[in-house]
Amino acid sequence: MDLTSALARAEVFLALLVLMLILTGLARRLLVPYPILLVLGGLAIAFVPGIPPIRLHPDIVFLVFLPPILWAAAYFTSIREFKRNLRAIGLLSIGLVLATTLTVGYVAHALIPGISWAASFALGAIVSPPDAVAATAVLHRIGVPRQLLAILEGESLVNDATALVLYRAAVAAMVSGAFSVWSTVGNFALVAVGGTIVGLAVSWVSRHAIRRMPEVYGKIAITLLAPYVAWVAAERIHVSGVLACVAGGLYLRRHLSADVSPTVRLEARSVWELVLFALNGMIFILIGLQLAPLSAEATRGELQDIIRWGLLITLTAVLARFIWVPIGTYVPRLILRAIGRPERFPKPQAVFLTSWTAMRGIVTLAAALALPLTRADGTPLPYRSEIILVSFVVIVTTLVVQGLSLKPLARWLGLSGKEEDQEREAAEARARSAEAALRHLDRLANDPGWPPTVLDSVRGHYERRLRRFGPDAPLDPTCGVEHSDRLRQLRAEAHHAERRAVIDLRNRGEIGDDVVLDLERELDVEAMRNGIGDLVFAPEPAPKGAAWQ
Repeated sequence: MDLTSALARAEVFLALLVLMLILTGLARRLLVPYPILLVLGGLAIAFVPGIPPIRLHPDIVFLVFLPPILWAAAYFTSIREFKRNLRAIGLLSIGLVLATTLTVGYVAHALIPGISWAASFALGAIVSPPDAVAATAVLHRIGVPRQLLAILEGESLVNDATALVLYRAAVAAMVSGAFSVWSTVGNFALVAVGGTIVGLAVSWVSRHAIRRMPEVYGKIAITLLAPYVAWVAAERIHVSGVLACVAGGLYLRRHLSADVSPTVRLEARSVWELVLFALNGMIFILIGLQLAPLSAEATRGELQDIIRWGLLITLTAVLARFIWVPIGTYVPRLILRAIGRPERFPKPQAVFLTSWTAMRGIVTLAAALALPLTRADGTPLPYRSEIILVSFVVIVTTLVVQGLSLKPLARWLGLSGKEEDQEREAAEARARSAEAALRHLDRLANDPGWPPTVLDSVRGHYERRLRRFGPDAPLDPTCGVEHSDRLRQLRAEAHHAERRAVIDLRNRGEIGDDVVLDLERELDVEAMRNGIGDLVFAPEPAPKGAAWQ
């Protein structure tokens, strides 16, 4: 490898990281989902004169970016909610992907002169799976109903696998001219089952490796390596790498709480959040950067046609979802009601928001760029550039239009706010865990090795917790996802006063820096437990209320 070329690539990578940090900071100030601003920033930079073109190899997207993102999405998915909403998730991630592929394929065949059916359906498969990264980033913050979030997150876990199976079948038909429906159906079953088995196996091995690894950072490294091992192993035997990562993340989440210490979980979460922030940020900025070198291959007239096709295909994909979601929501419930098994109908507002939440992203980008260059006979693959550019129009349009409108739309529909059921579940869990702790302390009271004063001190903590969250206590407003502003402010004021006292003792030479580091860690953990871990410490006493700003 040429060292000069390698250094130049490293410099470009560092420049993109700096740009990503600037744009994500700006997005937070503008209250805009960061993927949207990163895509627009990448687009703007790509068309600046003198900027060298940056081409992203599809294997980089599939191997570097997708495995940890999918694994983490599965890890933070509630298995209970996934099972409860399995029908809705299946109708969206399998039924809707198939319907969108067919609908977009027919529209593309009618719109684009001379395009083959195989190429049209390849385009349909490419744009069929929505990406939940931008959507859930917005919806989590505003507190939409938990069921809606579970459905959207569950859909995003499985729809990629469905779309990639359809995509590979369509690409095979483009390259060879042959297509078999039964082969595609059988292939989907094979890659789904095979991918799931691979993911579970890799996760099982990873779990036992984590338990036997003595080093904290070794344990964290195993969690980072596991998704890549699952992906590579699945792809090597030609099964679904997507489902391998999904199954592995779900399995590991189920067992990691009992397999590692709180310190490992805290540090692992920090490492993973940094990795995911960097990967998501980089991929969205690279999406914008890809459009300039690709559009340079087309004439002005061709670009105008491609943009028109892209907008019409975007509209087709959005309308297909708007038609499918109400059908998938109401028809099964009407059938169940007719046979005497009625189910509650969801709010129309939730159905509408689910229909609107359909931004395209990482998988659409990777699948479009992964189109082969030639057919089986060595001739160039027809309409490859047009398919890629139309896919980019769909990505940018859905991210910008739907992404920017999602937050105001959710609030206008009245779907933002606290989830009372979740608050009650949290209160019940706190009460029952406190009861378990008290029962264990009662058993330890007979052990003479535990002084009564120590036992009483610990017992008092859990008795107060039980009084606060027990079944006879009113629902505590601080038990929900969002703590009371006033309570959070007061905790911050007291915590910062405590921290200032420690620093003052160090500055006067009464304690050493090693003691400060130990106390600082204790205070940090306590701040996280009290829900104020994101607040910046003010070294000097701040005006009233300013400490928690």
